[in-house]
Amino acid sequence: MREYFKLTFFHLSHLIKSVLRKKSMQFTSSGISIYENKEVALLTQHAKEKVIVPVLNLALACRVKHVTGYDTDRLGTFTRDILRQDTQIEAARQKARIGMKLSGLSLGIASEGSFGADPFTGMLPWNVEMLTWIDDKHDIEIVAMSQGESNLAHILTNSWEEIELFAQQAGFPEHYLVVRPESENDTRILKGISDWDALKEAFVWAHNESQNNLIFVETDMRAHANPKRMQNIRLAAEELAKKISSTCPACNAPGYWIVEHLTGLPCQACGTATHEIRAEVYGCCKCMHRVTLERSGSTYANPGLCEYCNP
Repeated sequence: MREYFKLTFFHLSHLIKSVLRKKSMQFTSSGISIYENKEVALLTQHAKEKVIVPVLNLALACRVKHVTGYDTDRLGTFTRDILRQDTQIEAARQKARIGMKLSGLSLGIASEGSFGADPFTGMLPWNVEMLTWIDDKHDIEIVAMSQGESNLAHILTNSWEEIELFAQQAGFPEHYLVVRPESENDTRILKGISDWDALKEAFVWAHNESQNNLIFVETDMRAHANPKRMQNIRLAAEELAKKISSTCPACNAPGYWIVEHLTGLPCQACGTATHEIRAEVYGCCKCMHRVTLERSGSTYANPGLCEYCNP
């Protein structure tokens, strides 16, 4: 039994490391971008331009234009007062299209986040950030993603001491908080709480409003209110820059990137095919050009990841 848990933990650690490994990759510009000096619409009201604009302008030599004039909360809020009607990527596409329409530009970019449990254990709070780049002139859409652990959390209590401890653990005041009376679904809500005096005032307000004497406090997951999430958006922007800078060897369109992972790396001990990646398929988002490249580095998989050696 002890050996089983040891192997399970090994598998989990390997999976998490493989997902997060790319977060440490740094983008370096190469060649001349086809988007040099081109204006790109970015619709956001939560300060995402602070991390997206510097990355893309530097990497692509483009000019990302911050677009306002539309309340993006109409497409859904993390505080559940407005539910998102579409998928995460569809919400990002809508934002990009709205920004392009408002600005009159043929290039648009938008970001959309989601939160839930981690895909490995289901126990850790997890953040997935998606960015989409839409180029109507070349009829191209390029999507990038970054994911990682988040500080999504909440507490239901009537104790100021417990709220104070929760706030400290959530990284407050750098990470903002949201307060409601009674329950997580109460429509009375205070968002964007960013200092201790404001939190104390919100506590008193919610306590006076609450019929059951309880107060619901949660982390504010909007980008400008959550530095941890903002970091993930920046990583997604770096990933997007890499994809856009990678051009197809057949048609020279941007966005030539990995479209499929092929598993089956043989076990070092017994030679049995494992679920480890042995090759990657690169594909163009414009034409049907595909190239399969064997993964460099490991020729064999660790026996600890082999289902035959460790059933």
